[in-house]
Amino acid sequence: MFKKSPKSGQLNIFTSPKSLFSGNSLKMYEDEVAWHNQFRKQVTMRIDENLFRPLYCQDNGTPNAPVRILVAMMVLKEAEGLSDQKIFENCRFNLLVRSAIGLHNADDPVPTESTYYLFRKRITDYAKEKDENLFETAFAQITKDQCAEFEVSGKRIRMDSKLMGSNIAWLSRYELVHETLRLFYNQAKNSVKLDKATRELLEKLLKPEGNKVVYTSTSEEVKSRLQELGRLIYKLLHRFPDTENTHYQTMKRVFNEQYRVDKKKMVVAREKEEISAKSVQSPYDTDCHYRNKDDQKVKGYSINVTESCDDNKPLNLIGHVDVRKASTSDVDFLQRDIEKAQEVFPDKIEAVHADGAYHNPDNQQYCKDNEIDLYLHAIQGAKSRYQFNFSENEELSIFDTIANEIIGSKKIISKDGTVKWRIKTDKAYRYFTQKDIDGYLVRKQIAETPIETLQLRNNVEATIFQLGYHYPNAKSRYRGEIKHQMWANIRCLWVNFVRILKYIKQLCQRTVFFAKFSVKSLFPVCRRGNSELYFAINSILTAILPNNQSISENIQFSLG
Repeated sequence: MFKKSPKSGQLNIFTSPKSLFSGNSLKMYEDEVAWHNQFRKQVTMRIDENLFRPLYCQDNGTPNAPVRILVAMMVLKEAEGLSDQKIFENCRFNLLVRSAIGLHNADDPVPTESTYYLFRKRITDYAKEKDENLFETAFAQITKDQCAEFEVSGKRIRMDSKLMGSNIAWLSRYELVHETLRLFYNQAKNSVKLDKATRELLEKLLKPEGNKVVYTSTSEEVKSRLQELGRLIYKLLHRFPDTENTHYQTMKRVFNEQYRVDKKKMVVAREKEEISAKSVQSPYDTDCHYRNKDDQKVKGYSINVTESCDDNKPLNLIGHVDVRKASTSDVDFLQRDIEKAQEVFPDKIEAVHADGAYHNPDNQQYCKDNEIDLYLHAIQGAKSRYQFNFSENEELSIFDTIANEIIGSKKIISKDGTVKWRIKTDKAYRYFTQKDIDGYLVRKQIAETPIETLQLRNNVEATIFQLGYHYPNAKSRYRGEIKHQMWANIRCLWVNFVRILKYIKQLCQRTVFFAKFSVKSLFPVCRRGNSELYFAINSILTAILPNNQSISENIQFSLG
C-alpha cells in the first residue's frame, strides 16, 4: 500500500547526532553547506513521492518503505560507483550518508535489500507496461524545482551524445544463435512437445559452450552447425506456442534476422550483409544495437545530454538526458530533446549549441519554425567549390571558387515539383538542389559566427565525461534500455547536485568577503558613535554567515 513519508522526522534524545557529537565535530555535521545537508535539501527532500504512487496498491497491503530514501540511495550509489553491498553498508553505518538520505537518528531503519530490488523491478515493469520511466519523470521534476530556485534560465542550451556499451559479452554469429537456443531449451527440456530424437540432438549440439565450438572448429564446421541450429529452431518455433516459453520471442526474432526460408522450404543462413545493425546482439539484452562510430564499436546505447549554457550565469544544469539504441543518429535527438528540456527550463529556449552531427534540413527548419538559433561547430561532408547567393529577384548566382568566376545557371522544375539549378561544366551538366544550397548557407553561417559563441558548446564534453566517469571503457554494468535510462537520470541528478553545491559554496564565500569588508569599514565608526548599531549589525551578519557561527569564527578577524 502506498504511503507518503513525512518530510521531517523527530530527533531522538539518545541517538541523534547532537548526543553523539560535540565541539568542532558537531559544527561540521550541522554545517548547512556540508554536502550531506545540501544533498538532503537539494535532492532527497525534492523527490515527489506521489510520482511513484502507481507502483503500489492504493488500499491494501503493508505500507511501502520511504520512496525518498530508496531514490536517494540509488543516487548515492551511482555518485561513487558503489556496489549494492557497499551502499547498504554506508547507509547503515556512515552518519553522513544517513543524514544525506534523511535518516537523522542512529537507530532509524534502512530499507532492506529485497525492498530496494523490488522497487527497481517495479519501475522497470511499469516502464515496459506504460512506456513511462518514472525516474525520468522524477529527474525532470527535481531539476525544474532547482532551476526555479537558482534562477537557471535555459534560454541557451547545448547538447552532445555518448555511446555506452551494455553489460554483455561480444558474441559471434554462431554464439548468438547457440546461446539463444540454449536459453530456450533450458525452459523447454521437460516439455512433452519435445520428442526423444529432438531432445537428444539438442543435448548433443548444446552441450559444448558456443565459444568453445567456435575456437575448436573450422569455419566450414561452424557454418554447418549454424545451419543445423537454424533447422532445429525452425522446427521448435512451429511446435511451441509463443506464450509457453519466455525466450520464444527472442528466439523467433533471432531466427528471422539470421535465417531465411527459401522457396523449397529450406532454412538458409543469411549473408552477413543482410543482417542489420539493429538485430539482436545478445539474448540477455535484446534492446541494444550495434554501431561503429569513428572506429568505436559498441553494442549498446546512445546517450544524449542537454544542459543550459546561459550567458553570464555561474550555474548551469542538465535539463534532459535521453537514452536510445546505439543505432540512433544524433540528428534524431535534437527536436525531441529540445522539447523535453523546454519542459524543465523556465524560459523559452532561444539558442542551441551542438556539433555538426546534429545537422540536417529537418532540424534546421524545426529551429527556424520555433525561432531558435542553431549554432553548429561544423557539418559533415567536404566543402563545396561552389558558392550560392540569391539576388533580390530570387535569381540564383553561382560562383566557382576554383575558376574564380560566376557561372550562369538555369532553374529547372521536374515533374514531381522538385526545383533544381543546372550549370554547364567542361564535361557535362551539374545539378544543385535546395539541400546543396542550404548546406552552403549553413557552412557560411558557421564561418561567420564569432569563436566565443561557438566555444559555448565545448563544456558539454566535460559533462559527458562526468556522466560516464565510472565507466572509462564505455561499458556499463546494466542491461536494457530502461535500466540505462534510469542510470543516466540518476547520474545526472548527482552531476547537477555537485554543481549546485559548488555554487552555494561560492555564494557563501562572497557573503563572507562582503561581511569582512563591511565590518572593517563600518565597525570602527559604529563602535565609536553608536554601540546599539554596532551590536545590531553584528547580529545580522552573524545570522547570515555560514553555520550561524560568529563573525570572528567565519572570517577570522578581531572586532576589537
